[in-house]
Amino acid sequence: MKKILSSFALATLLTISQSYAQENNVTPEIAELIKKHNLEQVEFDYVQKKVGIGFRGGAQAILIDARPALKYEKGTIPSSLNITDSNFENDYNQIINLAKDKEIIVFCAGYNCEKSPIVAQLLKKNGHKNVKVYSAGEPDWAKKSYLEIGTNVVKVYQENNSALLVDTRPQIKYFQETIPGSLSIPDTNLDKLIGRLPIDKNEKIVTFCAGYTCEKSNIVANKLYSIGYKNVAVYAAGVPAWKEAGLGTTANANAKVKSEVKVKKEFTPNGAKLGEDEGSIDGEWLKAQILEDKVPEYIQIVNVLSAKDFKKGHIKGSINIEADKLTAKELFEKLPKGKTIVFNCSAGARSIEAWSKLKKDNIDISDILYFDANITCEDEKCKIEVNEPLGA
Repeated sequence: MKKILSSFALATLLTISQSYAQENNVTPEIAELIKKHNLEQVEFDYVQKKVGIGFRGGAQAILIDARPALKYEKGTIPSSLNITDSNFENDYNQIINLAKDKEIIVFCAGYNCEKSPIVAQLLKKNGHKNVKVYSAGEPDWAKKSYLEIGTNVVKVYQENNSALLVDTRPQIKYFQETIPGSLSIPDTNLDKLIGRLPIDKNEKIVTFCAGYTCEKSNIVANKLYSIGYKNVAVYAAGVPAWKEAGLGTTANANAKVKSEVKVKKEFTPNGAKLGEDEGSIDGEWLKAQILEDKVPEYIQIVNVLSAKDFKKGHIKGSINIEADKLTAKELFEKLPKGKTIVFNCSAGARSIEAWSKLKKDNIDISDILYFDANITCEDEKCKIEVNEPLGA
């Protein structure tokens, strides 16, 4: 009788999770986590009101991006902090003194990403009483508003001349020191100087000012987005972070300039084509090999998700090693030797974390890469959307 009741309860819970998943656009597994930990879900409009103009000092709630640091730097919801489940103890120090009743909204890479409910629960375990989850996450936000980017992304834009950098501080500060190549458009003179901006509203524009305590860059980014410049980003860390990274300014163009020029490698020792971002495989190249069923024998794709997720669907020829549960040494020992290893997951986050775990432990990763892509598989039939590299 007990077994029958237990089976009935399990079936009921599964039905509830599936129903909740359909209503909230999440997977049944994520729905189960949300229900289990009693997490309230919120949508874009709610988050937008809490974020305001995106200035950290003015946001009504603390936004937590649960994705890996690389994803966070490439583009996040303005005002967000980066706290991951894999490095929670260290990342949590950013808000260790935060009032326990302060509202926190956690997000990650969309409806298929389980990191947000996991981090949300860890926050609740630490005593935070007002934790919500924005399941649609960064992909949804990016379609409807502008993103905040990090120093390395801005550096790539500057080097490649692939974005217009806009200094929104008073012009006197601009003349004293700014990021080379930037244009001066103070927020107070925006309406007067708007004609200096590109006619083509698809041009990439990055606004910045005097760091996280300065709201001018957010004010200008919001205004530009509202008048049709949809490819806008804010470099909220601004001039202070740029200088801290040892990058040159108009006042000190020679700051920490490296004398040697490193030639970027195109292929791994075995011959796999490298991507633009450190540690990545060329996504479009690998995608073509997979779809044509021509993945070279020297490549071993390693799915780092759970065995349950792997059984639902995976790339043909891939093997499953759940990286989250292993130390760097344990993970490395399980990897096939003499192969180019390519980590993959569902959205790129877990594969990046697996690679980063090995790098952090000083393991030789010269022939170990990650596949940064959104991948949905049924059995061995997969839909693959490659994510853009850092400075794209």
